[in-house]
Amino acid sequence: MRELLEQLVGEMVEKEIRYEDAQREFEKRFITRVVEASAGNLCRAAETLGMHRNTLARKMKTLKVKVRTS
Repeated sequence: MRELLEQLVGEMVEKEIRYEDAQREFEKRFITRVVEASAGNLCRAAETLGMHRNTLARKMKTLKVKVRTS
């Protein structure tokens, strides 16, 4: 995992991706995956992420996270 992350960071630096953009994209994808893995249950997802459910809901709104549940 560390190698993959190092490679990704290297590519982002080469492409001059701004830190804020990288952070936002990571946060959006990470939150989306955790919420999907929790079948849309925000309480469970928030617990997994180590944050309050209201904070998660606010972040999802800010990041425009849309979750697909199956």
